[in-house]
Amino acid sequence: MTGIKGKVIAITGAGSGIGEATALLLAERGAKVVLGSRRPERLAALAARITAAGGEAAHTPTDVTRREDLAGLVALARERFGRLDVLVANAGIGPVSALDDLRVDDWDAMIDVNLKGVLYGIAAALPVFRQQGYGQFVNVASTAAYRTVPDQSVYSATKVAVRALSEGLRQEAGDSVRVSIVSPGFIRTGFTDSVPDAAVRARLTASKEKFAIAPDAIARAIAFAVEQPADVDVNEIVVRPTAQG
Repeated sequence: MTGIKGKVIAITGAGSGIGEATALLLAERGAKVVLGSRRPERLAALAARITAAGGEAAHTPTDVTRREDLAGLVALARERFGRLDVLVANAGIGPVSALDDLRVDDWDAMIDVNLKGVLYGIAAALPVFRQQGYGQFVNVASTAAYRTVPDQSVYSATKVAVRALSEGLRQEAGDSVRVSIVSPGFIRTGFTDSVPDAAVRARLTASKEKFAIAPDAIARAIAFAVEQPADVDVNEIVVRPTAQG
């Protein structure tokens, strides 16, 4: 299947930011979207918005740290729409801090969400894609997968891992399953809200206010990867503000 219209696309982290923008754009272009997020009230509002505009949407509460929740998201796509064409692994967190702060619980949380959440999505969707004989993973990484800076060591490590995992999956996938990595730079989302150190949070917030770009930019990149013909696999897209160093 070429293009976006009619494709069944599941999206994690769909309740806000990049996930929300992606769901709206793909639904506008004719996809049937299956929305997952930890915030069911936001999912319901987003699904209602898509339906009111003439689109098709299903949703289920999804915590990507729970393997059964990813299995449920994939199962919902198949139950509601008969198949799954694309899984967009977008959920991510970034409570960044200096390593000296020893915020080990935050390290664990970033590994659980940013890396294991992608792995659990693969575990849920890959058998389905094999059975169908087609499918596509779109894994949202970060420019932190390419450049590490102080205070972001663990966050960056999770994104480097997502990039490596995605490339390994691509090589194992063969000619029937596509794998794309989309790496955003500074985007206008709530990313900085979870930063525990006030000084680090203030610095990142100032940068966001100065040059961050809208989540729609990443949604368009995801759409580009999805809309290609089945024999075209867009492997990596990096999208950052022109002003980002």
